[in-house]
Amino acid sequence: MQYVYSICLMCTVRCPIKVMVKNDDVKLIEGNPHVAGIEGSICPKGAAGVNLLNDDQRVKSPLIRTGPRGAGQWREATWEEALDYVAEKLKEIKEKHGPRSIALTERAHLNSHISKTFMKAIGSPNYFTHDSCCKGSLNTAFRSMTGYADGNAGLDIAKAKHVILYGRNYFESIELKVVKQLTQALDNGTKLTYIDPRITVTATKAHKYHMIRPGTDLALNYALMHVIIREGLYDKEFVNRWVLGFKALQSFIEPYTPKWAEQETGISAKEIISLAREASEVKPSVIFHYGYRSSHYTNEVYFRRSLIMLNALMGNIEAPGGLFFKKGAKDAGKKALGKLVDQELPKVTEERCDGVGTPRFPTADPAHGVVQLLPNVILSEDPYPIKAVLVWRHDPMLSIPDYENNKQAFSKLDLLVAIDIHFSETAWLADVILPESIYLERGDSIQEANGLKPSLVLRKPAVTPRYDTRPGWEIMKELADRLNIGNYFPYNSLEDLWAYQLEGTGISIEDFEAKGVVSLSKDPIYWERQEGLKFKTPSGKIEFVSSLFEKNGVSSFPAYVPVAPPEEGSFRLMIGRGIAHTHVSTQNIPLLNELVSENLLWINTREAEKLGVKNGQMVEVSSSRGTDTIRAFVTDLIHPHAVFMLHGFGRRVPVLTRCHNKGACDTLLEENITDMVGGSPALQHVHVKVRPIS
Repeated sequence: MQYVYSICLMCTVRCPIKVMVKNDDVKLIEGNPHVAGIEGSICPKGAAGVNLLNDDQRVKSPLIRTGPRGAGQWREATWEEALDYVAEKLKEIKEKHGPRSIALTERAHLNSHISKTFMKAIGSPNYFTHDSCCKGSLNTAFRSMTGYADGNAGLDIAKAKHVILYGRNYFESIELKVVKQLTQALDNGTKLTYIDPRITVTATKAHKYHMIRPGTDLALNYALMHVIIREGLYDKEFVNRWVLGFKALQSFIEPYTPKWAEQETGISAKEIISLAREASEVKPSVIFHYGYRSSHYTNEVYFRRSLIMLNALMGNIEAPGGLFFKKGAKDAGKKALGKLVDQELPKVTEERCDGVGTPRFPTADPAHGVVQLLPNVILSEDPYPIKAVLVWRHDPMLSIPDYENNKQAFSKLDLLVAIDIHFSETAWLADVILPESIYLERGDSIQEANGLKPSLVLRKPAVTPRYDTRPGWEIMKELADRLNIGNYFPYNSLEDLWAYQLEGTGISIEDFEAKGVVSLSKDPIYWERQEGLKFKTPSGKIEFVSSLFEKNGVSSFPAYVPVAPPEEGSFRLMIGRGIAHTHVSTQNIPLLNELVSENLLWINTREAEKLGVKNGQMVEVSSSRGTDTIRAFVTDLIHPHAVFMLHGFGRRVPVLTRCHNKGACDTLLEENITDMVGGSPALQHVHVKVRPIS
């Protein structure tokens, strides 16, 4: 038996793993026993990686479309033919429409520095990630207050004395290391408060649960800040030293009393006051969790800013049991890994097609873009035409709201290329599919695992590819060579890529052999809290009154807009994740499909009775954008104003036989409406009607 240390990719968390291999076959996958917080553990998705490896419904060779888009008519091609085809098409489009007419979108990953380099080298500003559809408004909230993106922040759950979660359903959408930390903390006496319109598994672990009215989280936070400021419960020393705009917040928050919030949220004023006091009692070791996916409502950026404000009022920044900023190699006195994007690249002067970083959309993050705007840009050709889109391990058809509009947009392209491991909904429309080897079959760029104790982690190939697939970094290099920009990709092998990254660090690839990870710091690295906090804002402080916002004519404290309840017989559609599946990527994997083969529509018992809907009955769900069918789950565990379904079902690709037409597709129902300050789509803005199918 051979043991290979690597990194899981069954979700985006990237847990370090130990892969047991015999005769070029994976026998078992476990968590890396040498990594603190993992110590051999693995979640159901991670364990099912063995199943993915041998899945006969993966894309097995390069494919070129021969029939109409979406008809499933393909011919197999050699890699040379497929890459030549893509390169020639890109050359033609670039010559006719300019490099700005080419866009690339991906789910951010270890090789994103390669994708960014590719786009800069061809001269296009239109690089997108999935970030806006997941947490773009959280990103903007953090940048507007601290100068850092949300990915630079972390939470010290293990040492917290009170954790307040707003729909962050840890025990079902698993971040394994944090779940273990939270479980241990609860055993050690940490208090957990959970706020959500739906009673999730995480809610059942909480000391106190509040069923909040959907869409009113910001009202709750304004009332909490009202109590904390009025009663002097905040950390005065920290706020005076490190917060800009406290007095403006104090004045703004005065009308938003707990009694007012009770009418808006459905949570009693007494409970709001109690939560504010209980949280403040254990400051700074208290966490108002700022969330992960922040694509719910149109006021999302202000809700996420309010959470960061609450943490700052508690003075928990860089304190054990609070919020910290992740430390990397430089903080540990080491040289950072080399990235291709850090070399001298052609300067891209064109503005982004989505307007991000321009006066049209100044506050969202141009490093990621706002990908849900891409379909409308393609259709309208405003501000200019987008003619080619490369899609790498991303499925915008099922990630961006309004499925039919997305289909119309992607069908209009002169070239759509999918680099993926399976037939995603987007790949099914593509002109060319370039099949990527899965994470067990390939190595990738070395991971910088930044945190309180930064480290480097290596993904190594555990087995040879099962089909005619290639790693994505090789595919991009081959395309670059054909487009005469190969000089920006100074590697010809995985070993070359690793050597490029490690040059000058004093670390060799052999240093990863024993444990799969190289630690850069023995002890946690905290900034000194009196004078040593390093915020990247113009003021050097946490900006409640945001320089980013105010200079662009955006209010730091807009008046709260009341949330109207749905009309009689309508519901706000809520979506989320479960323990068995990752977004839209795992529904067809046999073992995971057995665990959860379809999504259900959670509907409140009283409301179901009014509609004549019985538990387990098929129902029709309709919105302004579309209609789908799904099985009802009638329960008291959801607010009567809402219905809920898991994301990623209702698949239309027939070759995915296990998940084809199982459950309902949420993007078919959602309206493509964006928080135009933060950048996230308001995925839970849409109201739907439900009727039983006789």
